[in-house]
Amino acid sequence: MIHVSILVPETAVPQAIVDPRYMFTAVNGFLANAGKEPLFEVQLVAMTETVPLSDGVVTIKADALLKDIPKTDLVIVPAISGDVRVALERNKELLPWIVAQYYKGAEVASLCIGAFLLANTGLLNGRTCSTHWLYADLFRELFPEVHLVDEKIITEQNRLYSSGGANSYWNLLLYLVEKHTNREMAILASKYFVIETMRNSQSPFIIFKTQKTHQDDTIRRAQEYIEQHYMDRLTVDELADLLATGRRSLERRFKAATNNTVTEYIQRVKMEAAKKSFETRRDNINEVMYAVGYTDPKAFRTTFKKITGLSPAEYRNKYKRTA
Repeated sequence: MIHVSILVPETAVPQAIVDPRYMFTAVNGFLANAGKEPLFEVQLVAMTETVPLSDGVVTIKADALLKDIPKTDLVIVPAISGDVRVALERNKELLPWIVAQYYKGAEVASLCIGAFLLANTGLLNGRTCSTHWLYADLFRELFPEVHLVDEKIITEQNRLYSSGGANSYWNLLLYLVEKHTNREMAILASKYFVIETMRNSQSPFIIFKTQKTHQDDTIRRAQEYIEQHYMDRLTVDELADLLATGRRSLERRFKAATNNTVTEYIQRVKMEAAKKSFETRRDNINEVMYAVGYTDPKAFRTTFKKITGLSPAEYRNKYKRTA
């Protein structure tokens, strides 16, 4: 029997608690229908017997208190809501228990921005992690020692798991089911819950944010120039001359401020403009390519797929405006 402890933090997203419970108990049902013993013992665990969530609209009743669970096999850390910094402060008493369980041999899996709670334990330092793409900049700011791969749907390293944004946690739950049962059971669960099993990237869903929370005014001017002239063929030397700064200094400061090189930033701004054209207009691929300052179809396709995970044609077909 695998003991699954689903944490109930303050400010948790209720559905990110209910859904894991539903998944593992459903698999127990599938096993029973196949004439097998149930595999998962699932408990909701918390610091207190009841935890009000969503401003008191929902109250979760814990099956057990943390102090009464000396050892578990799998810890699920659900997504949190509201102000992340406030949520981390309100839930800091959970951290020693998570750490203790990990060092006793438990696996620990974070769902969506539950990654912030997991990272706050220190267990992810020097390791990879994913979270909702919308919170990537804040995550990097708060946890610079963690290698964030926000384009990934699932990460796994040394018994630590994470999932990308929102509903992608279903893919992680399915992954854990397959790991602890078999492929056949995972396929059955994917069909029952209608989960796309081939998803491995958040890239098609990411909206590029312009990363201006830093204090470097020169770099902010560079960003604004890029955003206003993305349709031109911009170069790093041109920007350096415009800002009266050396190229090496510009590149170093730009990377420090935005977590992108100048070239990467230019590409991402151009590709974001291309994505919006595909989503809202009926221009063909070449028209969009020229509109964002590309003349080489191969370079455009390569850059677009690198950033979005889809070719321009695939992206257009996925999001194109319908009549």
